[in-house]
Amino acid sequence: MELIDICPLETWATLENEIYEKSGLNPAVYDTEGVRINANPRWPNRLCPQIKASSKGQSFICATAHMNLANQARQERQPVIEECDAGMIKLVVPIFVGDNFLGTVGGCGQLLDDGEVDTFLVNKTTGLDEQQVALLAEGTSAITTAQAESLAHFIAERVASLVSNCRCQQ
Repeated sequence: MELIDICPLETWATLENEIYEKSGLNPAVYDTEGVRINANPRWPNRLCPQIKASSKGQSFICATAHMNLANQARQERQPVIEECDAGMIKLVVPIFVGDNFLGTVGGCGQLLDDGEVDTFLVNKTTGLDEQQVALLAEGTSAITTAQAESLAHFIAERVASLVSNCRCQQ
């Protein structure tokens, strides 16, 4: 069973748009391999696209954070809200049909509470000049823990609704 067995890609894209509209986070639905099912990033800042454009940034910051948090969400069967190594929020909600883990949905790319971008780590990982990283990070918006928890609850409810209406359960 795969995510598109629950609902069409367009429905997942609609959920991603709802997440973006509610939060400004870069929304994404991922399969069990950690691959976005919709190649439609909505960047919440100027730094994230530069991190993703670097193979080391993608591998050692973005993918590592996603796989670790997705695994935690799968094991706990609960949403997980943490920071990636760059210092920005990563929110992950697991998608289950019965006991079958099908992937995750969530968002990333804002500062959590009064956090800050780790310009040193981004520089060392990606090779981007640390001053350039600081300039790209300027203006990165923040989300409070309470807002992130509320968003995680919203996403979990939407996922539960999609799963309950799943044609694969009938």
